[in-house]
Amino acid sequence: MIEIQDIYKTFGDNKVLRGISATFKPGINNLIIGGSGSGKTTLLKCIVGLHEPTAGKVLYDGECFTTMTFRERVPIRKQIGMLFQNSALFDSMTVEQNIMFPLNLFTDMPKDEKLDRVNFCLKKVNLNDKNNLFPSELSGGMKKRVGIARAISMQPKYLFVDEPNSGLDPLTSILIDNLINEITEEFNTTTVIVTHDMNSVMGIGDHVVFLDNGEKWWEGSKNEIAHTNNKELNEFVFASKFMRAARAKL
Repeated sequence: MIEIQDIYKTFGDNKVLRGISATFKPGINNLIIGGSGSGKTTLLKCIVGLHEPTAGKVLYDGECFTTMTFRERVPIRKQIGMLFQNSALFDSMTVEQNIMFPLNLFTDMPKDEKLDRVNFCLKKVNLNDKNNLFPSELSGGMKKRVGIARAISMQPKYLFVDEPNSGLDPLTSILIDNLINEITEEFNTTTVIVTHDMNSVMGIGDHVVFLDNGEKWWEGSKNEIAHTNNKELNEFVFASKFMRAARAKL
């Protein structure tokens, strides 16, 4: 479980996050949603330690990550898997080498065990026997799946996903959403997903936190969204539906 308590983040005079609190539980899909500039990616970076909050606390299973030193954070960081928006694969490495990279960096596993782990992860994302391909030989959806395979290679307790469906077609987006959902349920991970895709929200949004202008404006499940009278959330949902309808006519 991850708890964030009264998180603020400022860059100079720009107040990006304003007192956000939430709890993200294991075994479910925790989504952070909002429009561009709402602060959702900044919040994610504060949670994983890529940004330091200006004020507030981040707790991993009751341990205060925010006040830890770099060395004290290492055991928690080893339990974190992350899928970046652009997959962030190393172009000069094969699929196998990309997935094996965190295993080489953080473990003393023998080579055959690492390879077994790579193949296990590739099977999970339905990319069996793609070990020797390079990123340039993969489609956008395949790159995302390799990114997921790398993110779960260390059997993470916490999984963070930034805009998993960015640049993907609707069918591939559904495939990626379902894959993340299966991994979350099977391994009981505490999964936090940043997205602006309402299809993802209504598909796998077990727990949804809506940000607007750096503040938490709403929190609930996908089933509660349709019944909310929150003006800002309704405007966001309506705008998303309008854009999808407009694209469908093109």
